[in-house]
Amino acid sequence: MPKHILTRGHGRALTRHHKIAAAGVAALGAAAIGFSAVPSNASTTTTAEAPAQTAKVAYSTQQIQGVKADVNSQLAGASVKVEQIAAKKQAAAEAAAKKKAAAEAKAAKARQAAESASRSTERAEVKKAAPKKYGDNLDGWIREAMSIMKKNGIPGSYEGIHRNIMRESSGNPKAINLWDINAQKGIPSKGLLQVIPPTFEAYHVKGTPKNIYDPVANIVAACNYAADKYGTMDNVDSAY
Repeated sequence: MPKHILTRGHGRALTRHHKIAAAGVAALGAAAIGFSAVPSNASTTTTAEAPAQTAKVAYSTQQIQGVKADVNSQLAGASVKVEQIAAKKQAAAEAAAKKKAAAEAKAAKARQAAESASRSTERAEVKKAAPKKYGDNLDGWIREAMSIMKKNGIPGSYEGIHRNIMRESSGNPKAINLWDINAQKGIPSKGLLQVIPPTFEAYHVKGTPKNIYDPVANIVAACNYAADKYGTMDNVDSAY
């Protein structure tokens, strides 16, 4: 018969199975005591055991801050360069615009000067080309005849021409002498200064009408003849 071991307060002996069960209960009790020591508001987490060979990772903010500052500096420098380039481009564009405006103003001024000079030249040419207006009367005929005589180097004054006209025809450009010796020869004197046809044809001045009754042509031809024979119409005081 096996030997029995008595426990406190019990009259029965504990078997091996009972001992193992008692040990488990004791372990559970210790665990319960350990959990009860954790504050009620604390949370518990279950973590997997880290591998034994994993190296601990160290973190530092110093290098990151340095890199960030360097990047910011580079970005700031790049921004300044971009602004400088933009400013240079704007300044160059403004300078080019001013230069272009100055060139256009200069060209416009030159065009205006050229146009003004051209208009002045045109006016002078028109004035030069346009014949001077003379009155259709004795005064106008003498003055126009004298302008033609001047161009052709024929002498004669207004007074000398006027005096001889009044004696010869009384200022009538259609006057004709039908009674003197020239008329008897069939070549009567005609016009303001009573010029015979052969003399008119011989001393006619180019640019005047080939009409002996034309007052201007008659005066110029007669003065041309008088200049050849007497030096000037001013020297004629009678029939010539």
